[in-house]
Amino acid sequence: MIRVLLAEDQGMMRGALALLLGLEDDIEVVAQVPSADAVVAAALDARPDVALLDIEMPGGNGLDTAAELREKLPGCRVLILTTFGRPGYLRRAMEAGAYGFLVKDGPVEELASAIRRVLKGERVIDPALAAAALSTGSSPLTDRERDVLAAASDGSTIADIAARLHLSESTVRNYLSSAIGKTGTRNRIEAARLARHNGWL
Repeated sequence: MIRVLLAEDQGMMRGALALLLGLEDDIEVVAQVPSADAVVAAALDARPDVALLDIEMPGGNGLDTAAELREKLPGCRVLILTTFGRPGYLRRAMEAGAYGFLVKDGPVEELASAIRRVLKGERVIDPALAAAALSTGSSPLTDRERDVLAAASDGSTIADIAARLHLSESTVRNYLSSAIGKTGTRNRIEAARLARHNGWL
């Protein structure tokens, strides 16, 4: 049996996926969690072969969690299953060690097949998303520029961002200015919107 951990914050979706996967002869859902911060502990307890992770969840995100799982439980293959098919997310998922990246609107048979394939060590990527990722390219932002832009995206002031990230206000201005220049946008709101759309944040 292929042991699967399912991390999905929407209860109805999580229950439906578990039920559908449970109908497969060779798949058993051994753990279900509603938030990113519960994944690693549940995985260490249940020892799944494959972890299905959503990207946007309470308590963190599936991309950071994938990297943490790779470190703490290297034998567990990660498959990202998300509503948000953004090219930058795909690239970041692969960098975090994920073996697959699928969008949620595909058929359940495709998901079951993907679980079997990643367990064998294959990479399984939504074809349309792979093409989009190649055309979009990698993120031009440094990690610090991304942090500052993400902090600015809720309308926070320069002073608020500086305090939150333990930086000087002039440093925050420099990072924002650089991010705006690299994204070819007019201001930090547009820069954050474009970066989020491309999956860079």
